Formats: sequence, structure tokens, C-alpha cells
Amino acid sequence: MRRSKVWLAVALVSVASVGQAEQPDSRELRRTPIVRVVEDVRDSIVNISATGLVQMYRRMDLFDLFFEARPRQRPVTSVGSGFVMHEAGYIVTNAHVVERAVELQVAFADGREYEATPVVVSDRYDLAILRISPDTPLKPIPMGRSDDLMIGETTVAIGNPLGYANTVTSGIISALHRKIEHSPERIYDDLIQTDAGINPGNSGGPLMNLAGELIGITTAIRSDAQNIGFAIPVNRLRELLPDMLDYAIAEKRRFDLGLRVEGMEKPAVVAVDPEGLASQAGIRVGDELVRLNDAPVSREVDFYISLLGHTAGDQVTLDLRRNGKPKKIRLTLTELPEPDGVALALTRFGMRVEELSAAAARRYGVTPGSGVLVVGVDRHSPSSYVRLQPGDLIVRIGNHPVSSLDLLGQLLQDVEPDDPADLRWWRLNPNGDIYAYEARIYAR
Repeated sequence: MRRSKVWLAVALVSVASVGQAEQPDSRELRRTPIVRVVEDVRDSIVNISATGLVQMYRRMDLFDLFFEARPRQRPVTSVGSGFVMHEAGYIVTNAHVVERAVELQVAFADGREYEATPVVVSDRYDLAILRISPDTPLKPIPMGRSDDLMIGETTVAIGNPLGYANTVTSGIISALHRKIEHSPERIYDDLIQTDAGINPGNSGGPLMNLAGELIGITTAIRSDAQNIGFAIPVNRLRELLPDMLDYAIAEKRRFDLGLRVEGMEKPAVVAVDPEGLASQAGIRVGDELVRLNDAPVSREVDFYISLLGHTAGDQVTLDLRRNGKPKKIRLTLTELPEPDGVALALTRFGMRVEELSAAAARRYGVTPGSGVLVVGVDRHSPSSYVRLQPGDLIVRIGNHPVSSLDLLGQLLQDVEPDDPADLRWWRLNPNGDIYAYEARIYAR
């Protein structure tokens, strides 16, 4: 009887051991497509903290000529989201996340934090590109497409809603080609509608499909509804990237190749300015780009990001493929003529401006390069009509921050008489409060 009990115990142990060996890992059973997406892209998502001097903008119009506007402003910190577009440190987010910020902080899921600076901001399309200086190459998010989306397919959103960093939500595509009106000046169309949980702070974050590909950039919610969020289609970002980056190259690097490159898989030249540098060097429409100096060009964004690392006077080598045959072109980046920002501001708008001094920057609580200072306004000029005053700080014209008189000149050089320009400025009152204003001003 005792021997039977011993054999029975051994048998039970053996069965238990076999069961443990054959039992699959429950984590693998629970690793759904959504979990795989999160694991694949988590290192490409960032949380953005934006510290601004103002809480809201006061729009000037003709009625303000008779009534003094006194919006009280205080420093505020807001949160948003974004994602890595390029391994060199370029981040995409919404324009409204960064438009009021004087300090930007970008944080990754692993705890890394970096200061960020805007490269270009487009209020019209609510998109912005930021630059950080990472210690090692970043992991870009894979870009998908938005022209083959299906209503009902699963979506995944990751962001920083209400300050809860790295929050994941999922849902479906509820509708396509939606149009929303944020304000009379800001109307968005062709948006993706999703019921994935999107809240304040998700703005600028990615909307992805189950392949882990970017299909949209979350941008808006309906505050009076539940489970209704909107995203800018990724194809719109693809269309705008060349123009946004090309403008940044011209205004910050002071040269213009005079060509346009498109293509996420086989970047090729799609337009050439007949009078530009590229045309003079022999570059043609249809040429495929292979390398720029030692940097491979596998996506259109690689070409523009590489150019952002150069300045006027640099020599560059382009490796092309024309009709299947390799071709090498060497050229020198010619500096664009420097427009006179002081003269153009006076001629076009009747404002007298100077660089922001260190003392004036301290009074405003900003760093030098945060704007240009108004030191005089001509009577009966466009600037006087919108009640601009000496001491005001011009911080933006249109979609572009004004960091210097040189940049101001570049922004104004193509403004003709009667052309409109959206001007944004800050005003420091004797009590230390900062007021913010914006107005549409017409050149004379």
C-alpha cells in the first residue's frame, strides 16, 4: 500500500512537469495587434510641454480704435503630443500646441528630455516641425498612407491627454473627409474622424493603423460630444513637408536650390525652377535622388533634412539616377540676397524696428531672438491703424516666428502694396502684465 502511494505521487509530479513545459507563454497569447503597435512605436512618441507668456490672444479690429482692450494675461503651461519624423531630431506636432510658447520641452517614454525649437509653424494647416538635439539617432515613426483608409478599421492613438503621458487609446475610423470650423480664420477640411479616445493634450500625436503606420495627426475634438475626434490625414503632411522644409531652408540657411522633391520610397525631382541653382547645375524633372554628400536619400524628407545641415557657400554632391543610369552633380550653395528688414518694415507698414536687446528680452522674460522690437510708428500708417506702439514686441508674421531683422526682411520681401499680413505682437505694461494682440495689416 505504501509503494502505491509513492508511485502515484511520482506520476502526479511527472504530469505536472509535462503540463508546465507545454503551457504557452500567456503574454504571447495576450499580445494583440494593438499591443504590437504600441511596442513598435513607443520610442517614436513624445510628450510636449509648452510654456507661454500668454493665455489667449486679443484680436484687434476697427472697433478697438475707440475702445481700449485690456485682456489680462498670465504665464501658462500647456501639454501636447508629437512624434519623431526623422532620426536627426525632427518632431511633428500641431501648430496650436507651440504657437504661444516661449519654451518647449520634449519628453520620451524612457525619460529622456530635450529642449525644442520650432523649425517652421503653419497655422493654416495646424502643423509644426520642431528640432531637438538627441544624444543618439531617434526612431522615426513609419509613415503610412491615408488614401486607402476604410471606415470601420481599427485605429490606435498615443499621446499626452490631460498630462497623462504615453496614454494609449483605440477605436475605429468613424468617417472620412470631415470639415470643422475652429474659428473664422481656421477651417480644417478632409479630416479623419475617429472614436478613439482623444482629449486635450493628444493634439499633435499620431493616429495609427494596425500595421503601426502613421495615418493621421490628431488635431481636434468636439467638446460638446463624446467619442468624436479628428486627425489630419498623413497624405496632407506628405504634401506639405517639402514646402515647409524648403521655406525653413531659405529663411534659416539663406540658399534655395530651386527644385522640389517628392516620394516616400523613391524620392525624385518633380519641379525645377528654370532660373534656379538646380537648373543651372543640370538637374532635371524625373531625376531620382540617391545620396546627398555621404547621406543616403531614401525618403523625400531625407533630402530636405540634409539640406538643413548646410549653409550658403557649402559645396554639395548629389548622386542621381537618370533613366536608370547614375549621375553625379556637384554645386556650390549660393547665398540669397539679404533683404533689409528695417527698410521694408518702414516702407510697407510704417513701423520702425530694431533687434531685441538683452535688456528688453529680460523685461519680457524671453531670450534674445524671440522677436523684434518696435521703436516708432509713423502717423497714419498701417501700423498706427492697428494701434501698434513703441515697445511692442513683434513675434510672428503669418505662420512664421520673427527672430531677427534679417528674418523679418525675408518675410516682407515679397509683400506688395495692399497685400495683407497677419501680425502678432506682445505688449508689456508698466504693471508687468503682458498683453498679446494680433491683427491683419495691409501693406502700403
